[in-house]
Amino acid sequence: MITKRIIPCLDIRDGRVVKGKNFTGIRDVDSPVALASFYNESGADELVFYDITASAEGRGLFADVLRDVASRIFIPLTVGGNINTVDDFDRVLKSGADKVSVNSGAIRDPSLIPRAAEKYGDQCVVLSMDVKRVNGKFTVFAKGGREQTSLDAIEWAAYGAKNGAGEIVVNSIDTDGVKDGFDLEMLNAIASVCDIPIIASGGAGCMEDFLTLFRSVPGVDAGLAASIFHFGEVAIRDLKRYLKENGIEMRI
Repeated sequence: MITKRIIPCLDIRDGRVVKGKNFTGIRDVDSPVALASFYNESGADELVFYDITASAEGRGLFADVLRDVASRIFIPLTVGGNINTVDDFDRVLKSGADKVSVNSGAIRDPSLIPRAAEKYGDQCVVLSMDVKRVNGKFTVFAKGGREQTSLDAIEWAAYGAKNGAGEIVVNSIDTDGVKDGFDLEMLNAIASVCDIPIIASGGAGCMEDFLTLFRSVPGVDAGLAASIFHFGEVAIRDLKRYLKENGIEMRI
């Protein structure tokens, strides 16, 4: 049985970890270095670091913060934020990332996915998708959820899976920060067209939500969350023990 993963997410703005609801109402949480160190010691399987305003502001991500975070942890680190070129992959990997997440940059230039995969390997390329229902259609949004595109999320996920992405992170804007459970309908739809690992993001409010996720969408390999971990509502070690006790294979 494949081991499932639990992944906390650090959304970085102005060098600080922040969190909002439905991608709005952002509030300050903590230092990214302090939180990364905490999660490294708390049983997280991996860590995701998103510079959430880099694309909208048209700048490079906070490389100094990234290097500091990478130096403090010993679990895989995925990093994203205004990744537009293969050179951006190089810069982020040299700053300590294990994997690089592409979102808006790949929307602008879909060839970035296969070109990066060819140079660094599929395992380094993570396609991150911010998805919201628009007139009943799963639609991809760019620039941290600020800009609607014409991309169908199911078709975009299939493209990524077939063209070099090693994983896909599905961020549901509809359920982000709501804490009422993951978007199972969306995740099942995307899992039906992908044969690569899928990381579910958006909506976790309690341990039971992760159990429902893994039982309801077998194609999902990991659950990603932020606020319930940041604010101490769920401890990662407790969550992993709970899931293992309920038949979900976890690395304890």
